[in-house]
Amino acid sequence: MQKRNTSINTQFFVVLLTLFFCLSRWGDEQILARPTNGHVAPTKPGKKRIAGKVHRRSTTKISAVNRKATKRKALAEENKKVVSSTTVALFGPRYAHVAVKDHLLRGAVYYLASGHGGPDPGALGRYGKYVLPEDEYAYDVTIRLARALMEHGATVYMILQDPNDGIRDDKILKLDRDEVTYLRQTIPLNQTLRLRQCTDAVNRLNRKHKGAYQRMVTIHVDSRSAGETIDVFFYHHQNSGVGKRLAKNIHRSFNAGYKRYQPNRSYLGNVSDRSSLYVVKNSHPPTVFIELGNIRNEKDQRRFLLAGNRQALANWICDGMRADYKLR
Repeated sequence: MQKRNTSINTQFFVVLLTLFFCLSRWGDEQILARPTNGHVAPTKPGKKRIAGKVHRRSTTKISAVNRKATKRKALAEENKKVVSSTTVALFGPRYAHVAVKDHLLRGAVYYLASGHGGPDPGALGRYGKYVLPEDEYAYDVTIRLARALMEHGATVYMILQDPNDGIRDDKILKLDRDEVTYLRQTIPLNQTLRLRQCTDAVNRLNRKHKGAYQRMVTIHVDSRSAGETIDVFFYHHQNSGVGKRLAKNIHRSFNAGYKRYQPNRSYLGNVSDRSSLYVVKNSHPPTVFIELGNIRNEKDQRRFLLAGNRQALANWICDGMRADYKLR
């Protein structure tokens, strides 16, 4: 009897021991299967730390990509405003940096020449005790026009150049005689030789750019009776249809400008042929000759004396030239 009880106790102990072992294994399996921080739990404790590091690195990488994408977008927006830039020392230190806003005039080649220069100052006006030389004021409008055209991607040649004046914002522009003709040719005193020098430079460049859209613009200031007020006039060769079209497009731009900024006055400037003018007659590219006003008239002088007005003249000429290029 005692032996039987011992056997039963032994069997019972074995059953309890087996049950305990099974319960402990079931608890271990539940802990290993528990998710941690939203991720599937690793099979080994060391993997948990590694997985966390991988997650942080991935987040950092995504943030860097997003920052680069934002930067690229900002640069793209900025490039819409400024396509590229260049530096032109001839424009002077203040205006030497030229931001190219667009390429509306890409492929266009322009030759710009202001009237007179060197030993010939052209017409002379007076403003109080000051002398107003035609060549200085015509040059300042012309070089401003050159810069405006370049801002739209045009190729521009300043045929008459002053090596140290640049674009000036002064009211009184000092007379000097150091202008040269492209490329660094001393300007002769003789009028015919001076005009021939100018047109020869243009015609050489015209051959260089054969096949391109090419136009010549020469800018002057007229001299008439001091009491005569005039508007801006445009001349072209009688046999040049494209020259006439360019003149008309610039004229339209001036009409629009006067209607906007001086609506209470009529604009009397016009377009006509003046084939006898040396530069108009002998320049190979279609040419427009522009007279900005009467340098001896007090009212017309306001058109030249203020730098803002000289810039407006350049801008309106540029707008007309852009319109003409668009219709080519």
